[in-house]
Amino acid sequence: MTQPHDDEPVAADTDDLREQVEQTRHELGETVQALADKADVKARAQEKAATIKEQTTAKTAELTGQAKAKVSEASEVLQEKVPDAVKEKAVVAAGQLKAKASQAEQVWQDKAPEPVRNNRTPLFAAGAALLAVYVLLRRKKK
Repeated sequence: MTQPHDDEPVAADTDDLREQVEQTRHELGETVQALADKADVKARAQEKAATIKEQTTAKTAELTGQAKAKVSEASEVLQEKVPDAVKEKAVVAAGQLKAKASQAEQVWQDKAPEPVRNNRTPLFAAGAALLAVYVLLRRKKK
């Protein structure tokens, strides 16, 4: 039998000895598990990747919020600095755009083939965007 360490009490009877053995086994099991976890490179890499993903998601949300705030602020500044005449022209252009879009919708319904009409939402969005850009560019040149 080995000698006990100086800081460990000597067991008085067999029950104490069994209890010490069980505690030592428990500690040894925890130590072995910690070493096994440390040696599992794949699991550690996956944990690190998950942590980085969470951090990235949080940072993305934070930056998105900041960007939206800046856009809102810039929009307010732009609204304040744009002359009333330009605002009125924009309202008139928007009305014309809506009228043209309505007219295009009617022509679309009358002339477009059935399979194409079923996918009209993305096409209308693209057409409206192009028309809006065209109108704004024409107004800017005048």
